[in-house]
Formats: sequence, C-alpha cells, structure tokens
Amino acid sequence: MKREAVVKAFQTLGDPQRLAMVEQLVKAPRSVQELADNLPISRPAVSRHLRLLKENRLVIDEASGTRRIYRLRPEGIEALRDYLERLWDDARRRFVIAAENTRGKAS
Repeated sequence: MKREAVVKAFQTLGDPQRLAMVEQLVKAPRSVQELADNLPISRPAVSRHLRLLKENRLVIDEASGTRRIYRLRPEGIEALRDYLERLWDDARRRFVIAAENTRGKAS
C-alpha cells in the first residue's frame, strides 16, 4: 500500500463510527442492519460510512439475498499493520542505537 493510501486509510479510521464498525467486523462479517443496530447512527449513515471504508480498501461486501454482508478486507488491514510494524521497528532500532551510544557516558 502506497503512503498516500495509508494516509487515506488512517483518515478513514479516524472517524469514531467507522472505527466502531471495523471493531465489529473484526469479530464477524455483518450486514448493514446488524452494524446499525449497534451504533447510535441511522442505517443510511452506516451505508455512507461503509462506502468510505470500501473505497479505501478496508472492507469488502457480497450479496446475500437482499442483504449486503460486509467483512474486513484482509489485504487492507494487513497493509496498515505492516506500515505500523515498520514504524515500530524503525523507532525500536533508533532507541537501541541511542541506548548503546549513551551507555558508556552515564558512568
């Protein structure tokens, strides 16, 4: 995932309702109505939020009769995780270097 896509994905997750939807979808795929039943917003608002999550490649949907079932898009979530792990690894390496460079100076 390119940096621009990562930024857009994090911006998308910055909304509390969309983040709550992702938290629900981590547990199991859900319909729009199932998501709406657990949120303080209307079903049309849930649909709008899901459209943004889908545009930013964080969820996918499929038809199931008259309903659409949403689930997390593994590749989108994996790309965010990889990005955060790279940041964490870089920060950890810099911390180790800084600790090693100051170890002898404290005495």
